[in-house]
Amino acid sequence: MKHHYIRIKIDLYIFKKRLSMQKYSIFSLIKNAFSDHQNWDLAWKDPEPKKEYDVIIIGGGGHGLATAYYLAKEHNITNVAVIEKGWIGGGNVGRNTTILRSNYMFDANAHFYELGMKLWENLSQELNYNVMYSPRGIINLAHTDGQLNAFARRGNSMRLNGIDAILLNREEVRKMIPFADFSETCRFPIVGGLMQPRGGTARHDAVAWGYARQADSMGVDIIQNCEVTGFDIENGKISGVRTSRGDIKAKKVGLCVAGSTTLLADKLNMRLPIEAHVLQACVSEPVKPLLHNVVTFGAGHFYCSQSDKGEMVMGGDLDGYNSYAQRGNLPMIQHVLSGGLAVFPNFSRLKMLRSWGGIMDMSMDGTPIIDKTHIDGVYLNCGWCYGGFKATPCSGFVFAHTIAKDEAHELNAPFNLERFHTGNILDEKGVGPKPWIG
Repeated sequence: MKHHYIRIKIDLYIFKKRLSMQKYSIFSLIKNAFSDHQNWDLAWKDPEPKKEYDVIIIGGGGHGLATAYYLAKEHNITNVAVIEKGWIGGGNVGRNTTILRSNYMFDANAHFYELGMKLWENLSQELNYNVMYSPRGIINLAHTDGQLNAFARRGNSMRLNGIDAILLNREEVRKMIPFADFSETCRFPIVGGLMQPRGGTARHDAVAWGYARQADSMGVDIIQNCEVTGFDIENGKISGVRTSRGDIKAKKVGLCVAGSTTLLADKLNMRLPIEAHVLQACVSEPVKPLLHNVVTFGAGHFYCSQSDKGEMVMGGDLDGYNSYAQRGNLPMIQHVLSGGLAVFPNFSRLKMLRSWGGIMDMSMDGTPIIDKTHIDGVYLNCGWCYGGFKATPCSGFVFAHTIAKDEAHELNAPFNLERFHTGNILDEKGVGPKPWIG
């Protein structure tokens, strides 16, 4: 009875906090227009760290903010801090190509990412923030009969798991992207493709800001410019975090820092089966609407979509060395764009606007790690390789469950750390401990 009473009080507290938050709508837009938009509330506060929290999430990117949001929403845990070394949206969540998909063959990956797709569909309404979800469809191009057969196998597996998949022949692909190279002399002839119609894109910054705003409205402290310098561990249990803004006590700590995971793991005397690599992306000058889907090149690592501003957003292979820098080298950009020109020759006339890099946490089987650790109260969320952004909602959802319940959710149970010891790995690409070459 006492626990039930406490739960009601927490629910009422969250409800009052959310009522006090300014709601975004056409009506609030009109209302604020009369004051020249000078009276908008801050999206989230900038508090000083408290002395103690029930949960500290390290990393203010998409996964960390989503975890904090779902801890509050699903588990009524609101004494939570998200601590970020830089600023909200300054890491990988703002440095990706925004692609969303669940087109996996293995059951564990398919079920996990499909939850993400379902969460994406209503995320703007749930967060009261337009994340610009655009289910424009993703097409994986096939360039050989063998590759098309492999796509058919993956598509059948997807459909058995209740995921939308359409196998396209050459003419069906030509109708969707007629400007691709379908000539008789092309280097990589297009023989068909696999399409997931519900795949697409979302606005990366808006996802971070939307989760931050809602988490803040529920009582979560979002603390920026706060670098972790160490951990306090007593008798095998976490007791606090040392930061550039002082020591903070905590009962539980979750790591959501992508390519910087190994740096924090070193401070915990923990060695992980992941490596940090730079992944670059680039955008072109804006042009009129041309590419209406997300398209991936099947004979090399190149993927492309067109943003709402008209820019071609492109990415591909990792730089071939370990690095913690958020920048790469031009030879890799040249390599990626050469693959793009092989399938879209008309792109050769585009001018490039800018390029950037993000730090990828590459696991040794290409599949993430969401698990408890041997240190009581410390939890891992890492190893996202190329696909961290699309997993933002489902990662936060299951990681919040793992932290709150101190046990894995059924969807992230296969993503355990122990699999690298037992050999029960989830090697979706079949490239062994080098997922960056697949």
